[in-house]
Parts: sequence; C-alpha cells; structure tokens
Amino acid sequence: MNPKVYVPMQGPSELGASGKLERWDRTADLARIEVPTLVLGAAHDTMDPAHLEGMANAVARGRYHHCPVGSHLAIYDDQASWFGGLFRFLRDVDEGAF
Repeated sequence: MNPKVYVPMQGPSELGASGKLERWDRTADLARIEVPTLVLGAAHDTMDPAHLEGMANAVARGRYHHCPVGSHLAIYDDQASWFGGLFRFLRDVDEGAF
C-alpha cells in the first residue's frame, strides 16, 4: 500500500472514509454490467452482507455468496464456503446455467 495514494483517496481508514472517494458512488452503473458477476461477502467482514447482496442483485447476471463464518479474509478463514461458492458459480457460468 502506498499511503501517499491511499490516504488522500480513502482517508486514514476504510471505516469512516473521509478521502476523495467518500461520496463516489457507482451504484447506478451496476445494471450496465452484463457479464456474470459473483459478489462474495462474509459474516464478520466490515462490508455489510445486505449491501453486498444488494449490489449482486443490481447486476443483471449477478450472484451473491455469503460465507457464514468468514471475515474480510474469508478465502482463508472460511475456505470451504468461499471456494464452494466460487466453484459453483464458475460451473454454472461454464454450463450456461447462469
């Protein structure tokens, strides 16, 4: 991480952002994403799972996968759920079921 870039954009912390990106919102553009999109979230992440699920639902071909015991590093601390959701998504895309 380069603090000379991160801090002006995000602020000193992602919790209570105060940088240039504080009011940057691309939510209205999510519907323009046409490719299958997987949004992964976890119970103990700093991102609200309901917000992530809403983002996935706003994408035309979006899917949300929740890792029930994961954190911001769910790929590490909830591997079975994280990889299970990823592989299920990839199979569905590959099979044209999504």
